[in-house]
Amino acid sequence: MAVYRLEREQIIPRPLEEVFRYFSGAENLETLTPPFLRFRILTELPIPMREGTHIEYSLRLYGFPIRWRTLIEAWEPGRRFVDVQVRGPYKLWRHTHSFEAVPAGTLMRDTVDYALPFGPLGTLMHALLVRRTLDRIFTYRRQKIRALMG
Repeated sequence: MAVYRLEREQIIPRPLEEVFRYFSGAENLETLTPPFLRFRILTELPIPMREGTHIEYSLRLYGFPIRWRTLIEAWEPGRRFVDVQVRGPYKLWRHTHSFEAVPAGTLMRDTVDYALPFGPLGTLMHALLVRRTLDRIFTYRRQKIRALMG
């Protein structure tokens, strides 16, 4: 199984506590997700975030409706949290959100380890579609964060 990694960093000119609170609020995910995915949270809000929390979503990926379920695998307030896919389009999806106070505000890091199903076909799909789509999603997210938080 080929495992890919996507990494992004962004300095947000806001205090660590504020940034962590915003990103750990599941209700903010829709705002940070590009409209073309038609992303919706299905779990009743507000969602108490902690280790063991499950969150259900719906979205459209390449025109196909997808139900996605994640589990908060690790929860360290003010430092990091990790969500893993329990059900969804990937064979593996592990997204680590980490936060660090820096002189300019907060350094936020996203590290996503992911793998696709379908063996060689999944590898081809990664090269043709998936890598670019994830880049597009995280570029949108970066721009949205800049617009919302400076």
